[in-house]
Amino acid sequence: MGTRAWALLLVLCGTIFLEGIDVAMLAVAIPSIRSDLDLPTDTAAWVMSAYVLGYAGFTLLGGRAADLLGRRRMFLAWLTVFLAFSGLGGFATEGWMLIVARFITGVSAAFMTPAALSLITTSYEEGPQRNKALLVFAGTGAGGFSLGLVIGGLLTQLGWRWVFFAPVLLAAAILAAAVRLVPKQPSEARPETAGRPGRPRSRKTELAKGFDILGAITAAAAMLLAASAVIRLEHGLDGWQLTAGAAAAAGTLFAAFIAVERRTPAPLVRLGIFREASVVRADLGALLFVGAFFGFQFVVTLYLQELRGWSSLETAIALVVMGCDAILAPVLTPHLVSRFGNARVILGGFVLAIVAYGLFLPVGMDWTYAAIFPTLLIAGVAFALAYGPLTIAATDGVTESEQGLAGGLLHTATQFGSAIGISAVTAVYGLASSAAGAGAAPGTPGSASDPEATLSAFRAALIVPVVMVTLGALLSSFGLRGRRKRSVGGPSAEVAANPAPQAVS
Repeated sequence: MGTRAWALLLVLCGTIFLEGIDVAMLAVAIPSIRSDLDLPTDTAAWVMSAYVLGYAGFTLLGGRAADLLGRRRMFLAWLTVFLAFSGLGGFATEGWMLIVARFITGVSAAFMTPAALSLITTSYEEGPQRNKALLVFAGTGAGGFSLGLVIGGLLTQLGWRWVFFAPVLLAAAILAAAVRLVPKQPSEARPETAGRPGRPRSRKTELAKGFDILGAITAAAAMLLAASAVIRLEHGLDGWQLTAGAAAAAGTLFAAFIAVERRTPAPLVRLGIFREASVVRADLGALLFVGAFFGFQFVVTLYLQELRGWSSLETAIALVVMGCDAILAPVLTPHLVSRFGNARVILGGFVLAIVAYGLFLPVGMDWTYAAIFPTLLIAGVAFALAYGPLTIAATDGVTESEQGLAGGLLHTATQFGSAIGISAVTAVYGLASSAAGAGAAPGTPGSASDPEATLSAFRAALIVPVVMVTLGALLSSFGLRGRRKRSVGGPSAEVAANPAPQAVS
């Protein structure tokens, strides 16, 4: 790739880095925010959950909006919204202000991130060049999260409001560079070319059929209710009626959404994309892998802070080794994908994750960092092997006009995965604590009143990520044969005949 191609990739990767570092820094700062603003436990939890709710609820709509309304336009507009509301969060004086700011920041990420991903998949020619770009993109996101843990710990020492102000500076720099470097798509720049042979159809032509407003409303409402139900899983059996009601309402709205999409002439989501087995398998695999990763990291953080008494900064520094994927993903993974193919590398990542989380199952009360280190390192390597190739598989072979949709589906899966993973380990921990008499749920007074019982509850919670990556490994193995055949035969005839028109070099 040439200098301009690398510069464009750096800007687009800056977006996913911004998202990762923003989430990680807030996770570290929550205890300080809660103490300073005197927030009750449920309000503090919603400060974290509001972002996930906004992100998961609107990612599908955000991905399709990039296809229909313009990827560059959506990217720049929602990056600006992200910048503004991240800054407003730093001036919050009440819990509800933080919740609103985080929700809208999550919504902006739901539109911004799929747009960035689709800009990559439509700006770099399918094959080794696009694969390398996607692997760098995935590795940068993971690196942002890992680095954010350390930076968040340092900034929190200065004052938790810097956790909100720091992303503003980074977002402003990305926005300034993006205005110059992100190219206009053909249909954005010259709509009069629509319909000519060899040219992409104008988005105006697609929008002339009518934007699927009803589909957008039902999809967003269903996603919001589903995300809310998933987040409520962390309460276990407490208030199960509300959780079940949210899940039932989400299911009803999903059914209504499908009915709308089948009847509308210009659907928000072409339902036929769900018949693409490789796309669905990659999305489900990403859900399971990311869910297990975040669930495991959540349990380890609680173990080190609640049971071992480590500070937030000490914990962040201990976990930073998991950020090795930021180096390995763009350096090692492309060679492995080129030699063995996506499917085998993905499966290898899942197997390593099983080993990593399995090694931590017998965790003891006095384990040294040397005993913990192998698990953290292997988990980071597993992420480097699995996540990037899953991103490639989720967008591979999808037509240019639906790249935003494919990115939206992938990010919807990862957001729901992270919510499911954290909620599931929290629920299991709570149930195990109650059964063993360990005390209250994590983060509340008395949660470590009985160290041995608390440790037993941690071990029970660790089973969740092991089960998730085991299911992911089984799912990935089903596609191994088909993917191997494709790698031997090369890209499909459609892709070979229609390379990306916006490839940069």
